[in-house]
Amino acid sequence: MQARSPHPDWIVPAWPAPGNVRALCTTRQGGVSPSPYDSLNLGLHVADDAALVHLNRQRLADAVGGRPVFLNQVHGSHCLALDAHTPDGAVADACTATAPGVVCTIMVADCLPVLLTTADGRQVAAAHAGWRGLVGEGGRGVLEATLEFLRALAPVEYAQAAPEIIAWLGPCICPQAFEVGAEVRSAFVAALPAAAEFFTPQPDGKWLANLPGLARQRLQAAGVSSIWGNDGSTAWCTVGNPLRFFSHRRDRVSGRQAACIWLE
Repeated sequence: MQARSPHPDWIVPAWPAPGNVRALCTTRQGGVSPSPYDSLNLGLHVADDAALVHLNRQRLADAVGGRPVFLNQVHGSHCLALDAHTPDGAVADACTATAPGVVCTIMVADCLPVLLTTADGRQVAAAHAGWRGLVGEGGRGVLEATLEFLRALAPVEYAQAAPEIIAWLGPCICPQAFEVGAEVRSAFVAALPAAAEFFTPQPDGKWLANLPGLARQRLQAAGVSSIWGNDGSTAWCTVGNPLRFFSHRRDRVSGRQAACIWLE
């Protein structure tokens, strides 16, 4: 399938990915769904008209020139290897691909999408990093699981050295809008004490959490040093940019945008 130009409002990552790696993140612009899902809602599970969602998904497929594989995301850490026959709806919160035309796709509406590629352009992956999936269990969350999967797929010539991995963080709820309870902070700090720096106390006993900061920290702790995209500033905030991004926390009834990565 020949890819068409993406909608001009969609985000094309500015990162040093290999030339055969393609990636984008949709916004709420460029689709056919009516309010409150206007307009490019890609989620079938949010009570939007399914026929319109399928039309939106076809627009995404046309833009990437391949088949986006949509997962059933459950805020876990399972990573799934995709191929041309993987159906939509498989339960996972991350996915990888090594074949051209198979589009790793993550839907979000406040959670953080993370796109990854090996520096040699042989493998790509996408992960859904809400706080539950990010913190995981015993210090192993969705990002660690995805990195393990990428490194396990590395060809034999990498036996003595793991491949360099490049990461891009997409839009998500910003630190000024993400209020969480003490139990969330405790879970992150128990896994990595330095995570405390990404929580700001509030007068009511709750905390503001820096989700992209926490993700960067976990990636760095796992050996990823080339990290691009979301720096926690307001331009990346799903809550604070209602004309551009869907946000479940802001609207409760909300569509979903998608971050995609694939090999040409």
